[in-house]
Amino acid sequence: MDEPFPNFETVAREALSFLHRRLGFDLWMVTRTAGEDWIVLQAEDHGYNVTDGTVFHWADSFCSRMVAGLGPRIAPRSNDIPAYASAPIGRQVSIGAYVGVPLMGPGGSLFGTLCAIDPQVQPESIRDELELVEMIGSLLSAVLQAELRYATEVRRTERAQAEALSDPLTGLFNRRGWMQLVAGEENRCRRHGYPASVLVIDLDGLKIVNDSRGHFVGDELISRTGSVLAAVARTQDIVARVGGDEFAVLAFECDRSGTDALVQRIRTALEAAGISASIGHAMRDPARGLPEAWIEADRAMYDEKKGVHRTRAAETLR
Repeated sequence: MDEPFPNFETVAREALSFLHRRLGFDLWMVTRTAGEDWIVLQAEDHGYNVTDGTVFHWADSFCSRMVAGLGPRIAPRSNDIPAYASAPIGRQVSIGAYVGVPLMGPGGSLFGTLCAIDPQVQPESIRDELELVEMIGSLLSAVLQAELRYATEVRRTERAQAEALSDPLTGLFNRRGWMQLVAGEENRCRRHGYPASVLVIDLDGLKIVNDSRGHFVGDELISRTGSVLAAVARTQDIVARVGGDEFAVLAFECDRSGTDALVQRIRTALEAAGISASIGHAMRDPARGLPEAWIEADRAMYDEKKGVHRTRAAETLR
């Protein structure tokens, strides 16, 4: 679906370029806060070597203190502000001056910041530009909110279209549907900085079941596993059967603690259903994206499966 308005990424880049031309400063950024992470979505860099996708620790930043009301939105001499002078990020990079305003998401929630730093102190007259910076921050917030609402509609449309790409045995998305939906979510994660994770679940011993009890029983086990995963996953999660006995879950807008909780719910539900499976999971790294998270989750699943096999072999030798 074509967007009915200029997208947030394009508008943000134009705003950063304009602000750099107008106010100077070596680094301008549009950022996203996600739990403990502070993710750079777009950067206009002229000396700090900060690129799109760079992740800092939110609590270390000047912006976290600005949002909390501990420091001004424009600080021509940032070291004169105690909250900024004590911020850990000031020990990581040289900062002489700071500009920052919050970017608001739907419902007035904090999305991130529009901010800038420079290694040199700036003239006091830079404070006169606060109204301009705040206005641009408000415009970016408005574009962002419209795009996030539109993204919700796009996501709904994508899922409706992918319904045809379902696995007949489980009713879940098949591998092609999974790949299509993951591509859409990766685009949104990259643009909006969503935290997301991938889980890979692989049944233990399906071949033994097929060989000893028949493929009908094996198919019933696969179908039951799909039902358990669909019931435990959150409404917005994408659940798919991506291989013969392999399933995957994409949990977007889900941080590390939420992912850990989801993994535990799945383990508990599978165990209660009498299903043995190995599970691997990985968080999306903003610099590498969801495809790499899928690879990492798959690797972690196989590591767990090897551990299961070693444990069973040891028990057999006892």
